[in-house]
Amino acid sequence: MIDKEHLNSNIPEHVAIIMDGNGRWAKKKGLFRAVGHENGTKAVKQAVEGSAEIGIKYLTLYAFSTENWNRPKLEVETLMKLLVSALKKEIKTLQKNNIRLNAIGNLEALPEKARKELLEVIENTKTNDRMTLTLALSYGSREELIKTIQEISNKVKNNVLSPHLINEAVINKHLYTKNLPDVDLLIRTSGEQRISNFLLWQIAYAELYFTEILWPDFKKSDLFEAIYNYQQRERRFGKTSEQLS
Repeated sequence: MIDKEHLNSNIPEHVAIIMDGNGRWAKKKGLFRAVGHENGTKAVKQAVEGSAEIGIKYLTLYAFSTENWNRPKLEVETLMKLLVSALKKEIKTLQKNNIRLNAIGNLEALPEKARKELLEVIENTKTNDRMTLTLALSYGSREELIKTIQEISNKVKNNVLSPHLINEAVINKHLYTKNLPDVDLLIRTSGEQRISNFLLWQIAYAELYFTEILWPDFKKSDLFEAIYNYQQRERRFGKTSEQLS
């Protein structure tokens, strides 16, 4: 088991997590999927607290994708209720630990009660600066890129922007994540090894880490193990090892 004392100073600035396995966790125990989602909130707390402890500045959690709207209506309703209750419950923890809440995605698609609670917590924590916790809600990377292309195209059409001036910086300014740095480490739980339409632009040079652990069983020590694994890698960004040394 890895604890934080095993880690060196090379802490990733931005960690993103695909929180996968709630349903399978519940099924293995003969429980309803909703129970898996409820227990998944405990893992969120572990990940948030662990990230803050070791100095991660940005933590982004894939909480609800655009594709998740296609799940059974009862499960979607349960997830939205859990979101509201979790936000109400954790606001004190966020304030106590100086953590700012952020959200990305098509937030207008959220139920009014969930969106209202979310925006209130975002407003109440906006001056916190120890860590930024971002929830990806009703988020899909392809939808984000389509929105970005449409917005830039309109600026070109209206002579606000010249096509030859379009670069990475311009694209970044039109993404949901415009106020976030690129992802350094992407973690996915449950043993699945795919990206699932999450931060496709932002993970261009991220290190990928996959674990068999189902999300409700994810602990601080599992986060620290992922960080330890990250610290053993050489990030070259297209260069050779010799150039880095």
